[in-house]
Amino acid sequence: MPTCSCNDWSRSRLLRSAAAQAGQGLPAIEAGMPIPAGTGLTRRSFVSRTAGLALAVYGAAGLGPKALEEGIAAAQAAEPSQRVLVSIYLSGGADSLSILAPTEDTRYQQLRPNLRVQPGQGTPFSEDPSLRWHPSAGGLASLHNQGKLTVMPAVGYSDANQSHFTSRHFWEVGDTNPGGRWGWLGRFLDRTGNATNPLQGLTIGWDLNPTLAAQNVPVATVSRPDDYEFVSPDVWNTVSEPMMDTFGELGNLATSDPGLAYARGAVAATGRLRDQLAPFQNGFTLPGDYPAGDFGRRLGALAAMLSAGLPLRIVAVEADGSYDTHSNQAADLAERLGNASAALLAFQSDLERRGLSDRVLVHVWSEFGRRPAENGSGTDHGAAGIGFVMGEHATGQMVGEFPGLASSQLDEDENLRANVDFRAVYSSLLEQWLAVGADGIIPRASTVGRVPLVA
Repeated sequence: MPTCSCNDWSRSRLLRSAAAQAGQGLPAIEAGMPIPAGTGLTRRSFVSRTAGLALAVYGAAGLGPKALEEGIAAAQAAEPSQRVLVSIYLSGGADSLSILAPTEDTRYQQLRPNLRVQPGQGTPFSEDPSLRWHPSAGGLASLHNQGKLTVMPAVGYSDANQSHFTSRHFWEVGDTNPGGRWGWLGRFLDRTGNATNPLQGLTIGWDLNPTLAAQNVPVATVSRPDDYEFVSPDVWNTVSEPMMDTFGELGNLATSDPGLAYARGAVAATGRLRDQLAPFQNGFTLPGDYPAGDFGRRLGALAAMLSAGLPLRIVAVEADGSYDTHSNQAADLAERLGNASAALLAFQSDLERRGLSDRVLVHVWSEFGRRPAENGSGTDHGAAGIGFVMGEHATGQMVGEFPGLASSQLDEDENLRANVDFRAVYSSLLEQWLAVGADGIIPRASTVGRVPLVA
């Protein structure tokens, strides 16, 4: 777990990790804290021959491995080109006033004497010349200039809760309801998914992302899609590879003997699984434009899984590191933002090279922004933050203007005021990209409005 000086962030991570362990009971969550969506879902592990992945599957207690395997295969055959939504979380509350900074604003210069982005630094924001991208956000600037990044400079909700645990929970369940039990994308899968394809909702990470917690259909996690290999006891590499090749050939030979037929069938299945796993094993090479780190590697593996035709619908990935920059913000934010920005640009380029970019839309979010006033070397929890929608079909425009930093423009806690509701973003993604009505998935969807995200 990345270190951070914020006790609330560290406690939130620890409690969520404990809550995610199915069947282990609940941790000692403090009074008033919401229980993470999906807590208590049954968790089972199996290796999917169809997917070529070792999966942890949630919410499939009544289904055997064969049913799940057949469900993946059937979904793969039925909908090879369906649209995919990728949800990317910037953990800890990313500082919108650094990512897209009003560098010429004298109020900004007063509030950020040490941490402000200097006039002339970074790339100008093409839609509002008063804003400039952080110097480390070159990938985001490039995507926006290409018309592939929709930018929401002030997204959130009114009366913002400044607890990591609670505010993140609101974003995960799609409602300002501490009692929310299921993720907003899990509810989408409950309505449109099927009972046997766990890849319809995939977290690429160690634990199930609560946004995908579904009540009635299975979802899955895979921690490292590129880290599986076959090992034969007491057989080393120089012999192992030819041996496995031969086994695969022998397994396909015909025989009338029932015992031999069973054995050869098992060998043939092992050979097929080995072949399907091959693209994701050690030695899987990412295109050179992906940055180092788990985030870029997971996005690269996701592009490869999509290219292999796996029946993915919703995918959740967390970016590297924490954006909870109470101290040492200048260095920490630059490093993490630079990595995330480069990884997103590389992922979009990879999708385009593979001919997949028309199928994939990416939503990037964080639980809140930071306070306009610095605390010295960092910034504390704020209200409105920044959000993005990336892809070939993104509108590529700013949604909601920068709300301003004058005292009359800030909220009662002197934080940036949201002018785009996160539930309007969710409702718009559901209707404009996933082609399903938001009513019944987002509580009170008819009251939150819609914003133009998809072209």
